[in-house]
Amino acid sequence: MEFNVRLLSYVMNLICNKKRMRISLTRLEEERCEEAEARVRELEKQVAALGEGVSLEAKLLSRKEAALRQREAALKDAKQNKDEVDKEIASLRSELENTKDDTAAVLQQLRAADSEVKALRSMTQRMILTQKEMEEVVLKRCWLARYWGLAAKYGICVDVAVSKYEYWSSLAPLPFEVVISAGQKAKEECWEKGDDDNEKRSKLLVDINDLTGEGNIESMLSVEMGLKELAASKVEDAIVLALAQQRRANSLRVSISDIKSPGDPKFMEAFELSPEESEDVLFKEAWLTYFWRRAKAHGIEEHIAKERLEFWISRSGHSPSSHDAVDVEQGLMELRKLGIEHRLWEASRRI
Repeated sequence: MEFNVRLLSYVMNLICNKKRMRISLTRLEEERCEEAEARVRELEKQVAALGEGVSLEAKLLSRKEAALRQREAALKDAKQNKDEVDKEIASLRSELENTKDDTAAVLQQLRAADSEVKALRSMTQRMILTQKEMEEVVLKRCWLARYWGLAAKYGICVDVAVSKYEYWSSLAPLPFEVVISAGQKAKEECWEKGDDDNEKRSKLLVDINDLTGEGNIESMLSVEMGLKELAASKVEDAIVLALAQQRRANSLRVSISDIKSPGDPKFMEAFELSPEESEDVLFKEAWLTYFWRRAKAHGIEEHIAKERLEFWISRSGHSPSSHDAVDVEQGLMELRKLGIEHRLWEASRRI
């Protein structure tokens, strides 16, 4: 728009200069005519002095008439040039109007493009995971890597276990350490923030960026499909059974049906777990601590979230027993029954 204004100003100045030139030429012609008239008068005087009389006056009148005609022709030329300038101005004004219309059309296209870019940017942002969502992806990869690894170790689903373990362990090479770190971090956040429900966006003690370079929604969909496949294959239950059978060589007090039963563990005598079982209990306790911490921060199941978080925090830091094994299995069942992980995902997507 500024360019158009400058152009119009330039054209107007050009027209004014042309007008001034025409006026100057006209004045010059007038001056020449006046000089001619003066010469005519001088000649008239000379003729009068010489007695040439009327014939000389007629000649002078003829010359004067010619000069007047010449002046008239010059004025006509000036008028014709003025008309041409007026036409040029009208043409420039028309061109300026067309330019304005074109500019308005371009601006409208730019606004439409800007709206489209904003819509695409918003869609793209929803395709990118937040920090907490990426933490969840990493933890679930750790879950898959750990349990497919145990499946391969104990000969469960032998046709796919090794390949699944190799795939998920390539994405989560330190599953136990990462989940334990997540539980510890959730515990520390609870101590630091007290009853504050605003979730602290901090990294795990093990930097998840060192474990994966992906941050899009496809990562989350991939782990969810992996977890469904793991559940459909009943790998986790088979691993609990395998760990219990391994322990039976030293203790036959309680069967796996007792461990998985919903009964109160207080009615059973506690016994020491094998190192593998203890590690599994610690892994699941950290898992439950992490997800109940996030549930509390998002206000999900507010009436029990704080109690559950404090319960799992209180269980950390001591050697697990058979009662703890029962508790973590019941805790995982409760977490899934309440749909905590799915509700956390929905809450995170609304942010």
